[in-house]
Amino acid sequence: MEQTDVLIIGAGAAGLMAAYKLSQKGKKVTVLEARNRTGGRIHTITHESFFQHAELGAEFVHGDLPVTLNLLQEAGIAYNPANAEMVRHTKGEFAKNEQFIENWDLLIDKLCELKEDKSINEFMLDEFPGDEYQNLRSGVWKYVSGYDTADPRLASAFALRNEWQNEDGNAQHRINKGFCDMINYLAGTCRAAGNTIYLNTVVKEIYWKVGQVKVVTDEGISYTAKQIIIAMPLGVLKANQREKGAITFHPPIPEQSEAIDALGFGSVIKFLLEFKDAFWESSATKKLAGKSLKKMGYLLSDENIPTWWTQYPKHSPLLTGWIGGPAAEELKHNTTDELLQRGLQSLSNIFKIDVGELKANLIACNIINWTVDPFTRGSYSYDTVAAPQARKVLNTPVDNTLFFAGEYLYEGPAMGTVEAALTSGMNVAEGID
Repeated sequence: MEQTDVLIIGAGAAGLMAAYKLSQKGKKVTVLEARNRTGGRIHTITHESFFQHAELGAEFVHGDLPVTLNLLQEAGIAYNPANAEMVRHTKGEFAKNEQFIENWDLLIDKLCELKEDKSINEFMLDEFPGDEYQNLRSGVWKYVSGYDTADPRLASAFALRNEWQNEDGNAQHRINKGFCDMINYLAGTCRAAGNTIYLNTVVKEIYWKVGQVKVVTDEGISYTAKQIIIAMPLGVLKANQREKGAITFHPPIPEQSEAIDALGFGSVIKFLLEFKDAFWESSATKKLAGKSLKKMGYLLSDENIPTWWTQYPKHSPLLTGWIGGPAAEELKHNTTDELLQRGLQSLSNIFKIDVGELKANLIACNIINWTVDPFTRGSYSYDTVAAPQARKVLNTPVDNTLFFAGEYLYEGPAMGTVEAALTSGMNVAEGID
C-alpha cells in the first residue's frame, strides 16, 4: 500500500496539470493512469506507418487561449498558425457561396432574445419552423453535431450562444511536434519533482472518509492519500458500474453522481488517411471546384463523413476526417474496414474519384473510434440545460477530500478543449491546501 499526499486518477491534460501545479507547491503526488501512455484524449503518433506528428485526438489550439499558450511558452514548445480556407461541398458540387450557414446573423439575434434556456433543437423548431428555414435548421444541427460533437436535442442554447459570440476564428494554432510535447513536459516535470505516474493501472474502487482515501485497482493493489482528484473523462464517470473502467465510490456520492449524469458528453470518430499525393491540389480538382484548393484547410460537406481537413499551411498528403454527435453514435459499432469504406466513399463523391483509385493511392490509415474506447467513451463534454448547476456541484470539493477535474468542469467559451482541461486541473490544484 503506497501513501502519498494527493492521488490523481487520470493522466490526461487535467490530471497532469493538477499534478504539475501540486508539485510546485511541494505536494507528494501519485498519478494512476489506466492506459499504457499518458495524454488521455491527446494522442500524437509519430513513426507509425507514414504518420509524422499526426493527432489521433486533440489537434488545434482554438484561439489565443491563455493557459495553453502560456504553458507552451514556458516549456519552449513551438507552435504555428493553422488558419486556412474553408470550402463547402453540398448537393453534389462545390459551393460558390461560401457563407457558413445562411441566416446566421438572424439566428444570433434570436438567440440573444432568449430569456429561458432550452435545447438548441427545441429553440430552432420554435423560432425557425417551416420550409423557409430548413437549411438553417439543418446547418445548425450539423454544426452542433460536428464541431461540438453534441446531441442538439440536449445541447444548451445558452451555452452555444456564449460559444458562438466568443469565437476567435482568426486564431487557430497547431503545435509543431504535436500536443504530446506538452503532455511530456507536464509528466516529465512531475517526475523530476520526485512524483510518480503509474500506467496500466485501472482503478476500480475508491474508499473514502474525511481526510483519508484508499483506492483499489483491478489487480487488487491499494494506494492511500489524504485527498484525491478524479480527473477521468466524463464518459467513464458516466459508465455503468459493470463496464470496464468504471469506478465505485464507498460510500456513494449520490449528489455528484446525479450531477455527472446531467452533463452532456459527445461522440466522435476520427480518420487519419495519408495518400501518396495531395490529390485535392490537382488540376482536375481545380477544374471541378472552380478554383485551386491548395490553400484549403477545412472541407464541409453533406456526405457520410461530413468534415475533412488538411495540414495547411504545411504541405502534406494527410487528410483528417471527422464525424461527431448522433451520427457518430450511430456508427460506433462499425468495424474499421466499414468506417474506412464510408470515408473513401465520401471522398469519392466529393472529388469524383473512384473508390478503388483512392484506395490504391492510400498509404496509411488510422481510424480512432473514441466513442467505444473503454477509457474515454466519447469525445468531449457539452452543456445541457442542467449543466451550470451540475458543474457547481462537481466543482465543490467533497469534505475537502474528493475533488473532480476535467474539461467538463470548465466555465467559459472554450468548452471541450485542452484549454478547458488545463484550466480545470490548475483550478483544482490551487484549491488544495
